[in-house]
Amino acid sequence: MASNPVPPDAGARPSPGMILERLARGATRAARITHTEHLPPRIGSHADWPEQIRPEVIDAIRSAGIERPWAHQARTSEHALRGESVVVATGTASGKSLAYLAPVLSTLLDGSEAPNGRGATALYLAPTKALAADQRRAVRELAAPLGTAVRPAVYDGDTPVEEREWVRQYGNYVLTNPDMLHRGILPAHPRWSSFLRALRYVVIDECHSYRGVFGSHVAQVIRRLRRVCARYGSEPVFLLASATAARPAQAATRLTGLPVVEITEDTSPRGELVFALWEPPLTELHGEQGAPVRRTATAETADLLTDLAVQGVRTVAFVRSRRGAELIALIAQERLAEVDRSLPGRVAAYRGGYLPEERRALERALHSGDLLGLAATTALELGVDVSGLDAVVIAGYPGTRASLWQQAGRAGRSGQGALAVLVARDDPLDTYLVHHPEALFDQPVESTVLDPDNPYVLAPHLCAAASELPLTEADFALFGPATAGLMPQLEAANLLRRRARAWHWTRRERAVDLTDIRGQGGAPVQVVEEGTGRLLGTVDAAAAHTAVHDGAVHLHQGRTYLVRHLDLADNVALVEEAHPPYSTTARDTTAIAVLETDTEIPWGDGRLCFGSVEVTNQVVSFLRRKLITGEVLGETKLDLPPRTLRTRAVWWTVTEDQLDAARVNPEQLGGALHAAEHASIGMLPLFATCDRWDIGGVSVPLHPDTLLPTVFVYDGHPGGAGFAERAFHTAADWLTATRDAIASCECEAGCPSCIQSPKCGNGNDPLHKRGAIRLLDELLRGVPEQT
Repeated sequence: MASNPVPPDAGARPSPGMILERLARGATRAARITHTEHLPPRIGSHADWPEQIRPEVIDAIRSAGIERPWAHQARTSEHALRGESVVVATGTASGKSLAYLAPVLSTLLDGSEAPNGRGATALYLAPTKALAADQRRAVRELAAPLGTAVRPAVYDGDTPVEEREWVRQYGNYVLTNPDMLHRGILPAHPRWSSFLRALRYVVIDECHSYRGVFGSHVAQVIRRLRRVCARYGSEPVFLLASATAARPAQAATRLTGLPVVEITEDTSPRGELVFALWEPPLTELHGEQGAPVRRTATAETADLLTDLAVQGVRTVAFVRSRRGAELIALIAQERLAEVDRSLPGRVAAYRGGYLPEERRALERALHSGDLLGLAATTALELGVDVSGLDAVVIAGYPGTRASLWQQAGRAGRSGQGALAVLVARDDPLDTYLVHHPEALFDQPVESTVLDPDNPYVLAPHLCAAASELPLTEADFALFGPATAGLMPQLEAANLLRRRARAWHWTRRERAVDLTDIRGQGGAPVQVVEEGTGRLLGTVDAAAAHTAVHDGAVHLHQGRTYLVRHLDLADNVALVEEAHPPYSTTARDTTAIAVLETDTEIPWGDGRLCFGSVEVTNQVVSFLRRKLITGEVLGETKLDLPPRTLRTRAVWWTVTEDQLDAARVNPEQLGGALHAAEHASIGMLPLFATCDRWDIGGVSVPLHPDTLLPTVFVYDGHPGGAGFAERAFHTAADWLTATRDAIASCECEAGCPSCIQSPKCGNGNDPLHKRGAIRLLDELLRGVPEQT
C-alpha cells in the first residue's frame, strides 16, 4: 500500500503511465508486471446525418450536446433507413446507441403523424432488465423535445400488471428481454397485434452476449418473432449493437436468420490506454499434490483498488462473482481505514441483486467522484454509463477478448487517457495470456459461437411456434434444416399433432414452458431457507449436483448459505444462512462413449475427430477451500446418482508408435493425457466464446470405442453448444497454445497455472507435465497443412 497518500481529487488528473508507475513501486511489485501495452489516442471522424432523419430528431440530438455524428453512426443510420438489417460492432463508448436511435426515433416521429392507426413501433431487446431500464431513461431524455411522439416503456417481469395493458396499447418503443418475448409476448401475440402490425425496427443490444446455448435459444425466439410479424404483415428491420467482435455480420445472421450488413470501423475518438498484465507472486502455500499456489487474484485486486483509491484515482475493479466483489470491497475498505478514516466510505461493491435505486445511487456517486472505487460484477459491464473513470482493474481473464475490451473500455470514456490492469488468476489460460501478450493485443476478438440447429434447442421452440400459429412445411426454411427431421419425433412424442397440412400444439399446458432459454432442461431445483420456508431462488437442474449438494456453500444476493440437504425427489435444496470461512468445489467422475463420428482427420498416425457422444457423470465429493488463499481444508464424500448427457465432442488419439517417439512410457501415459486434457480445456476459451465451466473433458489410456489413448473435450450442454465444433476447426492453434502454456509455466511438476484443474474429479492425480509436453509435440508434428 502507498505510504504517502495523495489527497483524493487533488490537482490535475495523473497520466495513465504515472498511475501505473506508482502502483509498481518496489522490487516485488514491479516484477509482477509481465507486459505493458500502450494504445495511442485516436482522433474522431465526423459525418452528416442522412437526409431522411427528421430535423426535429437532429435538433433533439443537438440539445443533448452532440452537434454531428461520428461516421460509423451515420453509416449505420443509412443502412437502417434503407431497410437493411445492420450490426454496428465498435468499441465501448463509441455511440452505438445513438447509431440505431436516430433512425428509430425519426421513423416513430413519422408514424405519429399517420392519419390512421397507431403509427410505427419499435422493439428493443436487452440481455438484462437493468440495461433495458437504463436505455428507457436514455431514450426519454433524448426524445423529450419530441413530446408524445415517442413513448418508451419497459415490458418485463417487473412491470406491474396495471401498466401492461397501457404498454400494449400505447407504447411505441417497447423495451424488453428475450425471456419476456419468449414467455409473455409471443404466446399472447393476438393481444399485441396492433403493435406487431406496425413493427418497423427490432433493436438487439449487446448481441455478442447471445452465445452458446442461450444464444441458440434466442436465435429461435427471434425466428418465432419474425414468423408472427409476417402473420400481421410486417417485416421489421433488425438493428444490432455489439462489442467489437470477429465476423459480426456472420454472427448476427446466425442470430436473426437474415442477411446483415456490418459496421466495424470505429470513428469515435479515444484517449491513450495503458494496459498492464499483472501476475500475482507465488506463495509459500502448497495445494493438491504439493503444487505451489499463487496469491489469489481477489487479494491482489483488493490491494490495487486500495492503492488507486489512496492516489485519488477513480477505478472499477471487475470481478467474476458476487462474493468476490463484496470481498474485494470489504478488504479495500479495511485497508483504507488504516491510511485515512475518510476513505473507506468512498469504496463500495456493485453487483446484481441490488435494488435499482441502490444501483443508481452508486452510479451517480462514481460519476460525481464521491466514490473512488467500485468492485463490480459484469452487471456494470453491459451498457451502463459510468463515464469519467481513470482506471479499470480486471480480476481474472473474463473469458473472451470481447469482454476484456468491453471492461477495459469503461475507463477513459470522456476521451481522456486511462489505465487497465488484468490480474491473472492461478489458471492455465490466465497464466498463458500474461506471458503471451500477443494473444490479447495482436489477435482479433472471438467469433460468437451459437448453434440454432441444436435439436435440444430447436424442438421446444417448434412446439412453441405451433402453439402460436399452426406450423406448415413453408415454415421449415425459417427454423433451419434440422426442422423436417424433428417433426416426426415431436409427433411420436405426442407433442404435436398433424391435421391436414399443418402441425398443431394440442396439450393443455403452455408450450413455452417446455424450455427455459437460460437453462439446460429439467425441473429447476428450488433453494429454500430451512428456518423460514422462504424461496431464495432456483438452480438449473443440470447444475444442482455441483452447486447445491449437501454441504455446499451457496451465495444469494450477497448472503452466504450452507446447503443442509438436497432433496432430488422434490427438487428442493434446504439451506440456512451461515458465514463459513471457506468455499466449496464439487468433484466428479466422468465416462464417455462415442455415439457417432461426424468428421475424422488424420494427424500423422493419430486422429482428430468430431461427433456425438454420451457422457455419464457422477458427483462423488466436494472440497473446502480457504476464501483468500484457496488452500484446501478437506474433502467430504457425497452419494449422488449418476447423470447422462448426449452432446458433441472433439477428440484426438495417438498410437503406440507416437507414444514411443514422444518417450511416454505406460506409467506416464495416464498422467500425460490427463495433463493435456486439463490444459486444453483451460485454453479453449481463447478460441471459442465459452467459459471453462461450459465444457468438460475425459482422458483415457485405452478407450473402448477408439482402442487407443484418447483425449475428449465436450460441450457441457445437451445437444452441444458449438464450442467443441469450434475447437475442432481451430485444433492446430488451440493445441499449440495448450502445449506452449504448459511448457512456459515456471513450476516443476504441474500447478493450477498450467495443468491442474479446479474441477477435476480425480484430485488432479495422476498428472505428468513433461509427458504432456512431449505428447503434444508429437501429436502436432502430424498436423496436416489445411488444419
